[in-house]
Amino acid sequence: MIITSEAPPSATTVTTAPAALDPRGLGLGLSGYLMWGTLPLFFKLLERSSPIEVVAHRAVWSLLFCLLLLVALRQLPSLLTVLRNRRAVGALALSAMLVAVNWVLFVWGVTNGHVVEASLGYFINPIVTVVIAVLVLRERLSRGQWMAVAIAGAAVGVLTVAAGGVPWLALGLAGSFGLYGLVKNRVGRTVGALPGLAVETMVLTPVGIAYLVWLGPDGTMLGSGPGYAALLVSTGVVTALPLLLFSAAARSLPLSVVGLMQYITPLMQFLVGVLVFGEHMAPARWAGFVLVWIAIGVLSVDAVRNLRRRALLRAPVTA
Repeated sequence: MIITSEAPPSATTVTTAPAALDPRGLGLGLSGYLMWGTLPLFFKLLERSSPIEVVAHRAVWSLLFCLLLLVALRQLPSLLTVLRNRRAVGALALSAMLVAVNWVLFVWGVTNGHVVEASLGYFINPIVTVVIAVLVLRERLSRGQWMAVAIAGAAVGVLTVAAGGVPWLALGLAGSFGLYGLVKNRVGRTVGALPGLAVETMVLTPVGIAYLVWLGPDGTMLGSGPGYAALLVSTGVVTALPLLLFSAAARSLPLSVVGLMQYITPLMQFLVGVLVFGEHMAPARWAGFVLVWIAIGVLSVDAVRNLRRRALLRAPVTA
């Protein structure tokens, strides 16, 4: 996605003052990304449940938590406004299905010892998003973005050879979340994070309840003790809370800062997989991850340069 300006660079001297970062926004953003980064530790505690059962609980309890927050924050009218918008509801229904796929893949990866590969999915997600922008939105890429895509493609090739197969989990996570972001982008800024998540979980909750009823006594909530039941209920909090923290931070921080902070989550998940869960990292796998990190660096530098160029072009000028 290339950032362009309506006017060519001016020959006059441009004066800009770097905006001070909002400490509160930084704190909120870091809190949200740190919570996402520790999710493997949380979902590992739920490995006696199937990924679909965990996602069913996640949808049900997330909806309840969102509704309680909407009431407490007096934002219930905003939810009703979204529900009256058929186009927005249709888009959020599609995004709900995509995020459900993402949730199932992530929980399966964590509970089956593939945390490192799951982290890879979120490392390459920005690059997959760039590819989606080209294929779906017909956007033109800058030279740096093409370079990042090429390096990431080489990384996937190296990881495929190292694992003896395509890293489908990582690609599935990156693809589902990239498409999710595309749909949410089409919805626009008119739908807030909390009402949007409430509608998405409204779409998923009937299916989740039906699945849990179908499981009946075979479900893990009733037969695993109150502590385990509390963990399943708390999936609603761990789903909604980091999203709300991120949303609040995004309103007060520059896009470039938010974009760079997003790598905190997969880095933490990678470290959890290697250092806590002891997942094996062969030399070829390390090589693949290094290539991914190089691609991320190229993409980040290109994004920051484009944002600075755009800011300079739009800044007040003095002769």
